[in-house]
Amino acid sequence: MRDCHLQVAKYQRDQVRLSNDSRKDIFAKAETNRKRLKNGLAANEDPTPIGQRTQGSYAMRTMIIEDGEDYDIDDGVYFKKEGLVGPNGGDKTPLAAREMVCDALQDDRFNDAPEVLKNCVRVYYNEGYHIDVPVYRHVVVKDVWTGEESDHYELASSSWKRSDALAVTSWFRDFNKENCANATKDGDKGQFVEVVRLLKAFARSRLSWKGRISNGFVISKLAADQWTEVADRDDEALRNVAKAIRNKLSWTQAVKHPVLNENIIGDGNAKAKFLHDKLDEKLKHLDVLDEWDCNHSKAMSAWDKFFDTNWFAQQPDPDGAKSLAEKVGPAIKRGETRYA
Repeated sequence: MRDCHLQVAKYQRDQVRLSNDSRKDIFAKAETNRKRLKNGLAANEDPTPIGQRTQGSYAMRTMIIEDGEDYDIDDGVYFKKEGLVGPNGGDKTPLAAREMVCDALQDDRFNDAPEVLKNCVRVYYNEGYHIDVPVYRHVVVKDVWTGEESDHYELASSSWKRSDALAVTSWFRDFNKENCANATKDGDKGQFVEVVRLLKAFARSRLSWKGRISNGFVISKLAADQWTEVADRDDEALRNVAKAIRNKLSWTQAVKHPVLNENIIGDGNAKAKFLHDKLDEKLKHLDVLDEWDCNHSKAMSAWDKFFDTNWFAQQPDPDGAKSLAEKVGPAIKRGETRYA
């Protein structure tokens, strides 16, 4: 396979990875939103949160540059179960918990008011950002036989559903650290996190795919399940993992949750099937990379077709580099080189 590591790594770094300045801006909005929520809850005499945490792609460092800056930031709010009490003294329903949070977040300065969705409360910003605020309760359970206590979190969804976004973040960051020689402590670098960003960029590369293809969480778990590091070859690692995901999805679309004893999606999932089909279709463009006479121009064209961009065609042939054809072509003519 022709070595395109420098170009693919640069594409990830400059065109896919969200910049530090953008991350700071996003977090500043999340912090402002947290203050608004706390003040609103206090004003409404509602329970005080026991914590608020960024999670999802922001926390896992897999947020990517979006057209129109339509960024989705998850910033969960956590309450004690005993603090979420309904009007008759029973547990507050999941819908009532989300409505409580939504009421506390109302602000006349918003052009579009925060709204209650199935799994969160969404806050819209004029710049195109939106912050999703999932609502969790902390549940402590005592074993009736041993008296020992255990705890877990539940998400206010269509019902109170066991969920642990913080554990998912820890799983992802630990996987990157343990499986990548170039991983950094903050989780921003590491071949795994970089390949996940590239796979997410592929999934969002065509407007017509929006809403039809697997989300970032599913893609991240698929990448982990099929992961093999290729030192100093992000291009090869990306291609290998993309092929392995395609092959896996050809026989089952079920994807197991990384920290809970359940599936994220089940077999037959339409979005996973769509991901399979698009990987199968677009990976064919990269076949040229295996040809003996693949030069820089052909390789860059292949990556442009894969990602639906013209960025690679603008990249110069690295100084001193020659295509395989330029290196061995004359030798083949002289009969000095043989290929199996």
